[in-house]
Amino acid sequence: MPIPTINTESDDDSPIPPAERAAAASRSTWVSVVVNVVLSTAQIVVGVLSKSQGLIADGLHSLSDLVSDFVVLIANRASQKDADADHPYGHNRYETAASLALGAILLAVGVGMLWSAAVKLENPETIAQVHIVALWVALGALVAKELLFRYMLAVAKRVKSSMLVANAWHARSDAASSLVVSVGIVGNLLGYPILDPIAALIVGFMVAKMGWSFGWDALHDLMDRAVDEAEAAAIRATIRDTPGVKAVHDIRTRKMGDMIVADAHIEVDATLTVEQGHDIAVEARKRVMLRHRVLNLMTHVDPWKRPDLDHGAVQRSGPPLT
Repeated sequence: MPIPTINTESDDDSPIPPAERAAAASRSTWVSVVVNVVLSTAQIVVGVLSKSQGLIADGLHSLSDLVSDFVVLIANRASQKDADADHPYGHNRYETAASLALGAILLAVGVGMLWSAAVKLENPETIAQVHIVALWVALGALVAKELLFRYMLAVAKRVKSSMLVANAWHARSDAASSLVVSVGIVGNLLGYPILDPIAALIVGFMVAKMGWSFGWDALHDLMDRAVDEAEAAAIRATIRDTPGVKAVHDIRTRKMGDMIVADAHIEVDATLTVEQGHDIAVEARKRVMLRHRVLNLMTHVDPWKRPDLDHGAVQRSGPPLT
């Protein structure tokens, strides 16, 4: 399964109220907690009784989801704190840190699965015949995880939360692993017992790869990675359309959780007063923060010189430069 890029873009770039984002994150995560408690218990218990290493590995993957869910709940609560003296831009990066933790959890679980499956493959004579009940549990987990993924991803995109997107794809990785485990169990039942640990090996690789992807992506965000060019262009257009703004240049952005902090140089008519230039900058900032998920826009006002005026003559007629 290809590793997805975390993408929270939508046609509507308007910011989501913090209270709505927090409520949606909490609600969807608690749904995931309930599903994972039921699934991990059933998969591990039935896996042990039916002697299916693949199902046990799938159950451990579901169990890792529980840890991830609680990381999300803690980060969601922490990220809603108001800005303070130590965190003047707020606590939004708790969400990015949570995504990094999710990636680390997935990577650790995946490596553990790989090790366990490799040990089994080195000793194929120890691989037992599984019971058919393992197949029914694996198929039930597949359906439940796919439905959970679709629900969580829809919520994540609605509130534009990369942390929830990461958690949703964690659920999708479980659905994919359940599919692989189901195939392995079928092979075992048909007389090819080695397919069960091979399925566990594939699941471990998928989980580890996805964990690396999420962790690497979150790490870049913590290092002030800019937003993509399409979103930066939309912000630039909003500034440029502000009355009084003649041109925009040197726009820089960095992610602050799922919000954005931006800097921009705006050019206004050089003949305006300082107060008039300031008012235009304030209006540009207000428009950007209303239309986009921008937490703060820092503007630098530059003079725009009208091409139909001889600015050299104006300067020469003024007081001498010192």
